[in-house]
Amino acid sequence: MEYPESVERRASRIGGVLLFALAAYVIASAAFGLWRREGQAFSVPGFVLMVLAIPTMLVLAKAKIHVADQIGSGALRADAVESIACAYLAGVVMLGLLAQLLAGWWWVDSITSLAIVVLLVKEGREAWHGEEYEAVE
Repeated sequence: MEYPESVERRASRIGGVLLFALAAYVIASAAFGLWRREGQAFSVPGFVLMVLAIPTMLVLAKAKIHVADQIGSGALRADAVESIACAYLAGVVMLGLLAQLLAGWWWVDSITSLAIVVLLVKEGREAWHGEEYEAVE
């Protein structure tokens, strides 16, 4: 099934806006954590879910990128980047929780989560403008 270019364009822009919103949330969450000088709360079920999310989201992102490249969908590519961001953030939270538990470094999660903002903004701009880009893998 082929979709009109206007539908793909609108979906791609929505994906771009969601990536910008995620970047803003990451910045606000990191700033709030640093301002309060507090780390994240630990729970065993949450930790297990987070650990399982990392490979799951990466496999899902790879499949989405493959399909996006085949059909030329910027919207699906933006969605794949959101999946990559989810896996990255889960990894950051996992490392942050471990650093917090083992070394008392409450600030690690907030600082390291900011590293993904660059990727989110870059991919958000590309999705918004409908630019062609190389596959992220």
